[in-house]
Amino acid sequence: MIDVRRLAARTARLRRLDNLLGGADTHQRYRTEAAATSATLAAATCSAAVRRAGLSTLAEQQQLAGWAAFDAGLHGVAKSHHLTSLDTATDAAAPAFAGNALAFLAYQSISVTGPDVQTAAESVDRARDAGTPRIRALLLERLAWTHAVAGDVRETERALDAAEHAVTEQTDVPEPDWVYWVDADEMRIMASRCYTQLHLPLRAVPALTDALDRFDDTHARDKALYCTSLARAYLHAGEVPQAALVAARVIELSDGVGSVRPRRHLEPVLRALRPHRTVPEVAELLELDAATPV
Repeated sequence: MIDVRRLAARTARLRRLDNLLGGADTHQRYRTEAAATSATLAAATCSAAVRRAGLSTLAEQQQLAGWAAFDAGLHGVAKSHHLTSLDTATDAAAPAFAGNALAFLAYQSISVTGPDVQTAAESVDRARDAGTPRIRALLLERLAWTHAVAGDVRETERALDAAEHAVTEQTDVPEPDWVYWVDADEMRIMASRCYTQLHLPLRAVPALTDALDRFDDTHARDKALYCTSLARAYLHAGEVPQAALVAARVIELSDGVGSVRPRRHLEPVLRALRPHRTVPEVAELLELDAATPV
């Protein structure tokens, strides 16, 4: 017999490792956990309802493994985890997890082949009738990000508006643990990242600065990533010294974090700043970058 409540609680605890560690440090742990759960389910004798609950948690674990692999730059491995998770969620009749697997695939495709609007939109549709408000908000904000990378201002704003409405929606249905971090601040950060991507710095800088002021440095990878968006927004606004100061924070925060993504997002900022090396803040940034192991 499998104790699905205990399994879900353990998965929730493991999920919080992602707040503090990068994918290079967590991928193998998540992968091992998913393999163990899969083996337990294969050997278990239980009711159909218990098996579906166990499969849902397995899908969640496979998504954690996929996310960590993506964060570590293991794109082929990440895609395999997410496709497996999609199959598991389908077997579990868990459309919210299926939608999230599709959202992860769309999110990853931005870094590998370019924005995949069709898959991102499908993720929202798949979970539409089964998702809680925060699940819908999460999938909608990821759809907004895909539209932003594709350069579609109108569809970006449409998805952001829907996400912001969803995250404030009241419900008597408990939100699942895997969206515990989805709140109004998360919506503001994603909206600001979208506006930065769309070269609308006046809409990006105030909200992103406000949110980052409250963001704990122990969440170093995520704060570093969001700071890259702020640095880009300052660049788009012509604020070269401020962009350099924020870029220096990215280097400090991401040092040893076990994620390839902050550096990947920082590189275009550094390239744009190098022609301004006579600006003192830029000179200090380039000196710091040269002294920091990649």
